[in-house]
Amino acid sequence: QVQFVESGGDLVQPGGTLRLSCQASGSSISTWSMAWYRSAPGRDHDLVAHISDRGSTYYAPNVEARFLISRDNAKNTIYLRMNNLKSEDTAVYYCGRFPPRGSWGQGTRVTVSL
Repeated sequence: QVQFVESGGDLVQPGGTLRLSCQASGSSISTWSMAWYRSAPGRDHDLVAHISDRGSTYYAPNVEARFLISRDNAKNTIYLRMNNLKSEDTAVYYCGRFPPRGSWGQGTRVTVSL
């Protein structure tokens, strides 16, 4: 069974940059569409961005032009580079398949605050 381990979350000031990583184990992700999701207090897991097995990408409107999703199939890893972070980006970020299936990992917490 595949497992995902997210990392890279931190406390950052508005306008700052972070790069999240998601390491998959137990199965190869090379043929899967993968995604980043986030869960803010009181909200379910919202889609942030997804990337197909061929590298096509989609971004939620509120992150487009600020976030960049990428993948390295050789490392079984996906990434999310987040630029110009805003307070509303504060959330726990999760990676997973797109559409989502199975259980969520631990996530990585991103806090954007002065």
